[in-house]
Amino acid sequence: MTMPTFTASELAARFGLELRGEDCSVCGVGTLADANETQLSFLANPHYRQQMRQTRAGIVVLRADDAEARTGSMLIARDPYAIYAKIAALFERLPQSAAGIHSSAVIDPSATIAASAHIGPHVCIGARSTVAEGCVIGPGCVIGDDCHLDANCRLVARVTLVTRVHLGQRVLIHPGAVLGADGFGIAMDAGHWIKVPQLGGVHIGDDCEIGANTTIDRGALEDTVLEEDVRLDNQIQIGHNVRIGAHTAMAGCSAVAGSATIGRHCLIGGGAGVVGHLQVCDRVVITAMSLVTHSIHQPGQYSSGTPLMDNRDWRKSAARFKQLDRIARRSAGGDKDNA
Repeated sequence: MTMPTFTASELAARFGLELRGEDCSVCGVGTLADANETQLSFLANPHYRQQMRQTRAGIVVLRADDAEARTGSMLIARDPYAIYAKIAALFERLPQSAAGIHSSAVIDPSATIAASAHIGPHVCIGARSTVAEGCVIGPGCVIGDDCHLDANCRLVARVTLVTRVHLGQRVLIHPGAVLGADGFGIAMDAGHWIKVPQLGGVHIGDDCEIGANTTIDRGALEDTVLEEDVRLDNQIQIGHNVRIGAHTAMAGCSAVAGSATIGRHCLIGGGAGVVGHLQVCDRVVITAMSLVTHSIHQPGQYSSGTPLMDNRDWRKSAARFKQLDRIARRSAGGDKDNA
């Protein structure tokens, strides 16, 4: 497949950048370390300045503060990484999916499928579900009863929408994700568990992306909600009745327990957890492997846990953790004696 070619001046005009140096052409992208003269790269992290000085890339996208260290063609940007993402998209070639329904698909007679939708091999679509214009439903996907997909959604492969799932426009879901399964609702009765019916659904806003093998449970009464432009990485668990605000992003293996509310423009690191029934306000950053055990009402960056250290040192510190309460009580008593 022939890749398109762009000149530095074309890219500068398209994305509102300042061109410095020669107006050369590129037909691809690469890292600073590996790019050649026909590729574009970027410098966003100052730790890679030495690589930038040695790179063979034809064009480098960088901030004005880093321009002195570059002798070749460059594009000046306030956010080099975001501009790189936009430029790299020009070279991405996604497979084209023709409109139509594969002969192996099983579709309930009450379902509604738009004429421009693509329904791949071995897809199953349940009763009263709708698939809107431009949707692509990849091989092996299961769309249960009463699910609704707005225009231009893409389910890559083996995605399961169990029941009462509503996807907004341009939602992208990667393989193995499951939306609308039962929330974890159980009640103890006479020494054994009984199941609490999960009568709600899942509502996903426009432009959301959901990673591979991520699970989003349906609500017990009201819906579990992701507002617009939420980005979830792989292997994330979202419990029932959770609400995640617009433009929030969560890294892999993080989890949010039932009925928690996450604000807008939040970032949650890999392996982090949020306890149920809590509220996290807008613009909060939770660093990796942290556990949120109380509501957060002020924007900022929050962390918990202990850093990695030699095992012997960690064991000594862990033993001392158990003594902290006794030391605090003794200190408090000493303060009273000195009063």
